[in-house]
Amino acid sequence: MQFDDDAPLDPSQVEDARATRPRPRGGGMPGGCMVPLGRRGGCLTLALAVAGLLLFGIVPSPFEGDESGRQDGEQRDGQTPSGPPALSPSRSGNLAERCRTGADADQSEDCRIVGTVNSIQSYWRDEFGRQGQMVYRPARTVLFSRTVSTGCGTANSAVGPFYCPPDRKVYLDLTFFDALQRDYGAEGGPFAQAYVVAHEYGHHVQNLLGTMERLGGAGLPGAGSASVRLELQADCYAGVWARNAVRTGFYQEPFSKADIHQALSAAAAVGDDSIQRRSQGRVNPDAFTHGTSRQRAKWFSRGYESGRPRQCDTFSGDI
Repeated sequence: MQFDDDAPLDPSQVEDARATRPRPRGGGMPGGCMVPLGRRGGCLTLALAVAGLLLFGIVPSPFEGDESGRQDGEQRDGQTPSGPPALSPSRSGNLAERCRTGADADQSEDCRIVGTVNSIQSYWRDEFGRQGQMVYRPARTVLFSRTVSTGCGTANSAVGPFYCPPDRKVYLDLTFFDALQRDYGAEGGPFAQAYVVAHEYGHHVQNLLGTMERLGGAGLPGAGSASVRLELQADCYAGVWARNAVRTGFYQEPFSKADIHQALSAAAAVGDDSIQRRSQGRVNPDAFTHGTSRQRAKWFSRGYESGRPRQCDTFSGDI
């Protein structure tokens, strides 16, 4: 995973909140996202650390020309904004000084996250443009330490990386990547990190497509549940980006087999069955929310092998 040394980075897409201490924003579930999940609420996590957290159900129509997939903020008379809105200035002054080019991304974990976010959003902006249905609206990634105040309430590092639909931000404590190796048995590595970030931006894409808006409420867990299918689609979207990442201009060459293996190792490590087996010594499919290790690796691979979002329909047939 080698960045193009001359590729210009945009650190305004990443906010560094690690020096701030959030004030609580309402009550909720201990150790997790602090609002009940339901229509337009809650947060979507890569590794579920809070038992009983309920996720959304879904009706699929990704990139299929379904007008009901129109994103929030678009005019309802069919008019589309003339261009993507610019991100407002963020508090990432230090990142702006340190993360200027791809060469910086190869030397610094913080800058690697910036470069990864830039590439992911560049791909989805172009993909939305090719479909001609809507304008991609960028989402900022917030780097935090221990706890963070979000549009979903106050969350802590125990929930792992997550996307909050109400404020359209990805939240990431970089210590998660150490835990991914130490506690979950993943191989680790730079591309494992990229997979995690791309998965969360997959949720942002689902949000923009209107996937979440069409929900009837909180989904129930279970092996074939809507919440599992939602997470697997985000894995597939991560694979789609990986196939097309070099076209964004941020990477020197396509990802290697070793890079993809890091992603597959991370995907398998955070499968419901793997997490349950490690935490409680047994597997309970009725409590699944993210999919098994095999399923997560399968859907990332499907996205990567096809390179096409339309191949990420996890809601039809078996998974």
